[in-house]
Amino acid sequence: MADDRIVVIMDDSEIVTDFFLTTCLQQPSVHKVWAAVACSHIDAVHKCVDGDTKNIPIIIGSTAELYIRPMLSCIGDTDIMFHYSTLLAIPANCPPPISLPAEFHGQVKVFEIIDSKFPGYVFLKLRYLLTECTDTGKYHAQHVRISHAYLSHTICNSPTSSREFHGPAHTVKPGGIVSSTDNVFCVRCLLWPPQATDWPTRHRYYGWPDSATLDRVVSNGCDVVRVAHRRYRKHEVAEKKQSRLSFS
Repeated sequence: MADDRIVVIMDDSEIVTDFFLTTCLQQPSVHKVWAAVACSHIDAVHKCVDGDTKNIPIIIGSTAELYIRPMLSCIGDTDIMFHYSTLLAIPANCPPPISLPAEFHGQVKVFEIIDSKFPGYVFLKLRYLLTECTDTGKYHAQHVRISHAYLSHTICNSPTSSREFHGPAHTVKPGGIVSSTDNVFCVRCLLWPPQATDWPTRHRYYGWPDSATLDRVVSNGCDVVRVAHRRYRKHEVAEKKQSRLSFS
């Protein structure tokens, strides 16, 4: 009997695309629910001295990017970055902003990103104090002239049964059916930093990412996370003040 079945031959990229389109439907999952709970937990626990300061969390990593439960637990962790509404970073020699997204507070400390001798690692130096004008919604900048006002790392206290640090991430292990959560405190930078100027124009194979994706990435700026270069991790002063650019 003749075999009337039609064999469709697909290359690797088509196989992967077909897999994602047919199996990765965006549906609620235990991990996504836990990510939402973890965001609420961050807002409730990681409080600043100033009660008006808000924490702005965002879910990143596999929980945000994948719509299926990962087969490997090591990529099923929940990754959350959060920043304070009262802190902002800007590239060196950049003028202070006169307007900010609504998530920011009426009074904002602006830190200038200062290069260190290690690529990607920086210091944050307090440069301006911004105050929002209630009539116009614009910010007025006051220049800070303190030469040694660098942002220092502070450990956020969290009443969890298991806590450990991996680089900039504070890992929480709640137990049960949900995976651990990596919480990363950062300082938001709304502009693309000059340290990464060549990234949007570098040569790329196969046209990926496309120009629209590149524009979107650049328009989102970056973050500065609190972690020192490995050579500084036992340095009494630098270890507490050095940070790293993050493009998560």
